[in-house]
Amino acid sequence: MPAEIRKTLLHVEDTLIEGGKKAEVPLRMIAAVAVIKNPWAGHGFVEDLRPGIHDVAPDVGKLLTDMIINFAGSGEAVEGYGKAAVVGVNGEVEHASALIHTLQFGNFYREAVGAKTYLAFCNTRAGANAPIMIPLMDKNDGGRRSHYLTIQLAIPDAPAPDEIVIALGASLAGRPHHRIGDRYQDLKELGHDVDNPAAVTS
Repeated sequence: MPAEIRKTLLHVEDTLIEGGKKAEVPLRMIAAVAVIKNPWAGHGFVEDLRPGIHDVAPDVGKLLTDMIINFAGSGEAVEGYGKAAVVGVNGEVEHASALIHTLQFGNFYREAVGAKTYLAFCNTRAGANAPIMIPLMDKNDGGRRSHYLTIQLAIPDAPAPDEIVIALGASLAGRPHHRIGDRYQDLKELGHDVDNPAAVTS
């Protein structure tokens, strides 16, 4: 059964001044959100979630991707990206995870923005008006700290106990006045390798 979508939401946040200083490049962050019926609600413990994933995830992934791209103007304009899901209290965190941790969902967004990194993510269980946190990272460089960002929002009537809130997030720039360096500087100073940043030997 296709996704049963109760409502969608487009959230846009523009930061023009940060730390009392005007941003040379204003930071625009966009969230595309869908409130859907939990496809496993009322079915007890479901052993195999794949049929529900295949029924719901592609449609929602395409819908949210189109919302982001239409507002951003192009996939190229998106620099940071991420995803999140909040399942209502009658569901499992696994239900939220199932719909966003699948290529059936995420690859629509990756392809649209030309991304190479994994999608930063958050999956939680909560009631209506709970914080929806969408972590972001650079779409092509996981060590670029200027694009470590979080979109925060809430929906007063969602998720209902039998719903899931699904969201994609985007930034069109990095944090204004970024000045903490990046991972590669730290690794160079520590003499560690990118693939083993803590230099674990056992």
